[in-house]
Amino acid sequence: MHHQLSLYLYPVSTVAFLFIVDLFPLSTAGMAVRSYSLFDIWPIINRWKRLVGVAVGSALVVSLIVALLLPNIYKSTAIFYPTNPETTDPDRIMVEGSRLAPGGRGEDLDRVITIGQSQPVAEAIIRRFHLYEHYNAGTPGNDKADNAVLREFTNNMSIVHNERDAIELTFKDEDKVLASNVANALVAMIDSVNQQLTLTNRRRVVELYGQQYEAMTKSFTQARQQLLSARRRYGIYGLEQESKYLAKEILKTERKLREAEGSGASAATIAGLRRALTGLTRADGGNVLNLENYVQGIDSLELFTTRTEDLSRRLVKAQGDYETAKVSLESQVSSLYIVQPALPATKQAEPVRWLIVVSAVFLTFVLSVLLIVLLELYRANRHHLVTN
Repeated sequence: MHHQLSLYLYPVSTVAFLFIVDLFPLSTAGMAVRSYSLFDIWPIINRWKRLVGVAVGSALVVSLIVALLLPNIYKSTAIFYPTNPETTDPDRIMVEGSRLAPGGRGEDLDRVITIGQSQPVAEAIIRRFHLYEHYNAGTPGNDKADNAVLREFTNNMSIVHNERDAIELTFKDEDKVLASNVANALVAMIDSVNQQLTLTNRRRVVELYGQQYEAMTKSFTQARQQLLSARRRYGIYGLEQESKYLAKEILKTERKLREAEGSGASAATIAGLRRALTGLTRADGGNVLNLENYVQGIDSLELFTTRTEDLSRRLVKAQGDYETAKVSLESQVSSLYIVQPALPATKQAEPVRWLIVVSAVFLTFVLSVLLIVLLELYRANRHHLVTN
């Protein structure tokens, strides 16, 4: 209220004072009246000092009473930075080196301010804090009451972009606690609406990571089955151990065979050693593990093993990405960096009572002087007409 009064008082008083200082001659057709200068005003005021004193005194008393009757208005301010919504997407969060950072871009600031000034946000806050009753606006649903409470709410709320690229949200009310609660609730609602802008995209990203995880699981399962089938076919289950065993047994059996042949051992012993050597070297020799199958299967097993190990690493990564994306979506990462939450004010912001009193007294004095000067001019003009 005092702000509107000041806006009215200053221009009016300035114009009136300049009018008095720069008094121009009052003239009529064919007649001229002497001019009044600034030095002529004091004698006029002196003649009318009682009337001016009564007017100024009355203005002082009335303005003082009005100023004292005006309720105290408190304001609470929250300061925060918006973030770029793209930085809260799960795919960006999981990129190595990616970090959530305050976004000082113009579009981020404009978006947050637009959300804060939107009517749905205002209506939600009005319903939440029962501002119809608080403002004595009437019953909800009535056009007049709705317009009144929205107008009052809009006048009490301001959201601006300051020179440090932060956003300041201020709410004023006679109740200091209510003012801080409404300001903090507005920040929370702005954050919620801002998150909804990317929620659909974030859900789609989580679905894509889930599909990737399922695909990797199927590929890994198939690769493991192929590896197991190849091991059963070629009888190779531990590449390094089996190669050492096979080489050792072949050398050992062949040495025994040569010793038996050189020492004149029985034909049965020599035949047994030859069958053992054949089993170790040929696929039709009866041994599951033999040199022929080992040579044929080692390349295939190495390929299947390498692919299975690669799929295993990729599967672990896909599972981790999917779980991280789910956590990111469910945790609702804030889109605002709150530097200062709104706190209950420790002193009033409005009204400035001394300014109201001084402005009222000054304006009354100026208007009184203007009135008596015009009255003196009128009398002088009338006297001039009578004498002529």
